[in-house]
Amino acid sequence: MIEARHLRVLRAVAATGSFSAAARELGCTQPAVSQQMKALEHSTGTPLLIRTGREMRLTQAGEALVRHAAGILAGLTAAEEEVAAIAGLRAGRVRLVSFPSGSSTLVPTALAALRAAHPGTRVSLVEAEPPRSVEMLREGDCDVALAFRYDGTNGTEDWSDLVVRPLLADRLVALVPERHRLAKAGSVAIGELADEPWIAGCPRCRRQLVEVCQGAGFAPRIDFATDDYPAVIGLVGAGLGVAVLPGLTLESVRPKGARAVTLEPAVRREIVALTLPDLAQVPAVAATLDQLAAAAAR
Repeated sequence: MIEARHLRVLRAVAATGSFSAAARELGCTQPAVSQQMKALEHSTGTPLLIRTGREMRLTQAGEALVRHAAGILAGLTAAEEEVAAIAGLRAGRVRLVSFPSGSSTLVPTALAALRAAHPGTRVSLVEAEPPRSVEMLREGDCDVALAFRYDGTNGTEDWSDLVVRPLLADRLVALVPERHRLAKAGSVAIGELADEPWIAGCPRCRRQLVEVCQGAGFAPRIDFATDDYPAVIGLVGAGLGVAVLPGLTLESVRPKGARAVTLEPAVRREIVALTLPDLAQVPAVAATLDQLAAAAAR
């Protein structure tokens, strides 16, 4: 019989490439890792690892087992959490991953409401941009992923195997220095900024900027690029260029020295909360999804 603890060890060995590195990641000893791998190979009746010096390589059977391990462990976590909630032993645990502008706006409101309603629920938070956050969910490294996709990308991002909870449509805005010729305009077409120096955001947002500009007939001259939205806003405020940002990013950062102007035609990104079908049935996960939706509706 294959045990969950053995699968977790196999995943760690596959990810790190050695027993010693897996032991450090799991917080146990190298002999304990070796012993559990031998027990797993005995249970399956076939070698799962090929030992080459200090490194480990998966056999074909090992690759197959690792491929199924994430779904198996997610199902077990869902079962444990649901049974515990029904039995009244504990309220649950949720591992949340979010992109930065979601972490500073939607997440604090949602988690404060969740704690007030369910004081026993423990939520951990790490940050990652999609598609990495979606990969973490599928790999079993989180329970809920806050993610986004831009208009027109639905066909390129397959979330059909996930539970998708739509939260809001976040419209992009143009950001210009407060003394810019368009700072007091009611709206601006992106083509009106064609000759400006640009400050670009995260790699995914950067690609979207280039696509939008190309659709308007020009290629943006990107002088600065940074993943840090406050840095983007600071550079614009200092008069070093213009930018296009999701509206959500301006909710937690005061755009000192810069003005937000409505961008036409409208470009939006869809913000969603994602989880696995098994995990969607876990009360703590369901409550987290509900509170994220409530925070987005405010």
